[in-house]
Amino acid sequence: MEKLKIEVSLLLEKIRESFHMKKENNVYLRPIEDKDIEGIFNSLHDEEGLYMTGTRKVFTIEEVRNAYERFNKDSTRHDFAICLVENDQMIGDLAINDIDLDNRKAMFRIAIHSRDNYGKGYGTEAVRLAQKFTFEELRLNRLELQVYSHNPRGIRSYEKAGFKREGILRQSLFMKNQYSDEIIMSILYDDYVGGKL
Repeated sequence: MEKLKIEVSLLLEKIRESFHMKKENNVYLRPIEDKDIEGIFNSLHDEEGLYMTGTRKVFTIEEVRNAYERFNKDSTRHDFAICLVENDQMIGDLAINDIDLDNRKAMFRIAIHSRDNYGKGYGTEAVRLAQKFTFEELRLNRLELQVYSHNPRGIRSYEKAGFKREGILRQSLFMKNQYSDEIIMSILYDDYVGGKL
């Protein structure tokens, strides 16, 4: 059993590396590198970003570095830097995580690090690349995410990329003296293929 886990882990690593530098018009994805840790750390201290993701914990840079070292060894996830094609600047990160090969599904999260890069379509392009990786490289059937109702920009971006609302966990987050619903969204392989036509 341990040998099989190692073989699956090596196969997933090979797939991740083969996906390196897949591009859309404005952004591309590459595996997270040590040089990206400071940018990720800084994004985890942006008040609006924390609110949009419902994050309360404040992380040290060492905690972030240690987390990504663990993530890189975890065969149930793939973490990518989102970079601009024009200058290679990292503008965000995303993860395809909780990969369940038995049921052919995974979870998804994305963060664009600076408000300067909001509303430019970068997130939508990055989501499409993540879908391509999920459905064409990993050959999964389902990609799922959660987004809070106080993040309409994120919801629009996910819908534009083909995600469908499946359910609502009512008032599941209390931040800034108000409740927010948690919206469950997903895209299936058939949705992805149908959206490409």
